[in-house]
Amino acid sequence: MTTIHTLLLVGHVVVSLAIIGLVLLQKGKGAEAGAAFGSGASGTVFGAKGSANFLSRSTAVMATLFFVSSLSLAYIGSQRPVTRSLLDQPQVQESELLPVAPEPAADPAGMPALPEMPASEGAEAPAP
Repeated sequence: MTTIHTLLLVGHVVVSLAIIGLVLLQKGKGAEAGAAFGSGASGTVFGAKGSANFLSRSTAVMATLFFVSSLSLAYIGSQRPVTRSLLDQPQVQESELLPVAPEPAADPAGMPALPEMPASEGAEAPAP
């Protein structure tokens, strides 16, 4: 299923680039980009009507392919399995946990005393 998705995605990009190219080649109100392919001449490869009819039909075909590939990609994308987050996993209840023995409390009287620091020379010892 991944290879079909990849092939459709590559085809979708190619069709979209073809639409962009075809639209840029068409004759606009102020632009004569279509004249490069004989839109003004009657004895061209595309016939007496010039390339305008050919370019507009090609654009319509590419637009149809674009819509079909868009719908196909949307359908294939909706059929993929949904990955769940770790936060969406069911929570463990406290009653399901195993009992743990409590740690013994620290006895302040049983702790060893800290050794006293010797007073440095020249420094006065603080008065208690």
